[in-house]
Amino acid sequence: MTETSGAGRYGPAMYTASWRDVVRRDLFGPRPDPRDRPYRSIIRLVLVVFRLLGLRFDVRGAEHVPTTGGAVICSNHVSYLDFTFLGLAALPQHRLVRFMAKISVFKHGVSGPLMRAMHHIPVDRKAGAASFDLAVRALKDGEVVGVFPEATISSSFRIKELKAGAARMAINAGVPVIPAAVWGGQRVFTKHHPMNLQRGVAVTVVLGDPIHPEPGEEHRRLLQRIRTALEELLDEAQRTYPQQPAGPDDLWWQPAHLGGAAPTPEEATRLDHSDVRGTRPKPSPLARVRTVVHRHPFRRATRRPPAP
Repeated sequence: MTETSGAGRYGPAMYTASWRDVVRRDLFGPRPDPRDRPYRSIIRLVLVVFRLLGLRFDVRGAEHVPTTGGAVICSNHVSYLDFTFLGLAALPQHRLVRFMAKISVFKHGVSGPLMRAMHHIPVDRKAGAASFDLAVRALKDGEVVGVFPEATISSSFRIKELKAGAARMAINAGVPVIPAAVWGGQRVFTKHHPMNLQRGVAVTVVLGDPIHPEPGEEHRRLLQRIRTALEELLDEAQRTYPQQPAGPDDLWWQPAHLGGAAPTPEEATRLDHSDVRGTRPKPSPLARVRTVVHRHPFRRATRRPPAP
C-alpha cells in the first residue's frame, strides 16, 4: 500500500504481470522441487494470461504466508479464478498452494490430469473423511493447503456460511490458518455471468495475520475466529478497491449493501437452492452473446456520439 494525499487515505500499489516475470528463473526460489515442474509451467502460463488481460493486482499481506511448514490459506470465493489469484499471492514466499477442489474437476478429461500433476486435493462429498485425511497429511508434510470454506461461489459476494473442514484440519495438523479475501475476480469470470475479457480489471488479494489454534480449542470457536477475519478482510478489500462500476448496467458485481445489484445473502440462498434443484431459469445462448457484446470494451469505444 502506498499513501495518497488527502485525509490520510491509502491507494493500492498495483502490479501487472510482465513478460520478465514469465521467464524469471528465480520465480520459485533457488531450489524448486523437481516434482513440481508441471505446476511451475502452469503458473508461467497463467502469468501469460494475466499479462494478456492486463489484470492489475493489489496483493497485500503476502508476508503472512510462511516460507516453510504447513498452513491453511482460507479465503472467500467470488469467482472461478480465485485459486489462481491466491496462488499468485503465495509466490513471493516461493510457496505452491495445494487447493482442495471438487472431485468432478479431477474427473474431467482436461482439468483432471492438470489437477493431479499439481498435487491438488480432490474433495469427494461422498467420502469426505478420505479428503480430510489427505489434506491433514499434506499439512503435516509441510504443504500449504488452500480452502474455500464457503464450498461454492457466493452469489451475494458476501461471506456465506462456512464449512468446518478448514478449522478441523488446522487443529488436527497443528498449523496456522492464513485468512484471505479476494475481490474483483467476479468481474472476469463468475457463475451466472459470461466471461469478461476487458483489459485492465483490478483484482485485490488481502492476506491477514495467521490464526493459530489455541491448545484445546474446539473447531467451532476457531471457525468463528476465521469468519470474523474473513469478513474484516473482505470489507477492507471492497472499501479500498480502486475501480467503480461504469454505470447502472455494471452494478451487478457490487454487493447490495454497497449499493450494487448483486443478490442479498437471503436472495442468494434461494438462488443457490434453485441451482441445486435445477429450477433456476437459464439465459438463452443468444442472450449470453448479447450480454458479452454489450459489455465488451470495443463496443463502448465505437459507439457514435449523440447527434447535436
